[in-house]
Amino acid sequence: MTTHTGTLRTFTVVRRLDAPPEVVFRAWTEPEHLVQWFANPTAPPPALPTTVDLRVGGQWRLHMIENERKAYVTGGVYREIVPSRRLVFAWGAVDGWPALDPARLEDNPLVTLDFAADGSATEMSLRVDFPDHLSDEDVKGWLDLGIRHGWNFTLDRLAPYLAQSR
Repeated sequence: MTTHTGTLRTFTVVRRLDAPPEVVFRAWTEPEHLVQWFANPTAPPPALPTTVDLRVGGQWRLHMIENERKAYVTGGVYREIVPSRRLVFAWGAVDGWPALDPARLEDNPLVTLDFAADGSATEMSLRVDFPDHLSDEDVKGWLDLGIRHGWNFTLDRLAPYLAQSR
């Protein structure tokens, strides 16, 4: 049995986006869209292709260039896909960041994206859950990396992308 001492083991980020759920879902699942908003648009273009294998067990990979000195591959392995409604993936990439071993998906944070229609808009919720077997110290280490801020910063780029791509 795991005992937790109050360390935050999950966080949620919510955005209201001026696009229907199917458009927001495509922004997350089609490489030509994902590469346009997920990575830093002011950074040089990625040297590696963005790929999406949209099936349970499939991976998405994106060359994330934060600046001239910091670049890495990120992505995930899909655990659940409900078109235009939900995406769930183990966050990470083989030979990337966070490091991911496809045989041990339960060791990585789990990201759940829910897309709910709100008139002609979408309320998108992104939840990050840390594995129960991680110690509070390990979870704190993840949070100390600034991942909550990083997800917020990344999601801040989605609304302007959707607006300009209409």
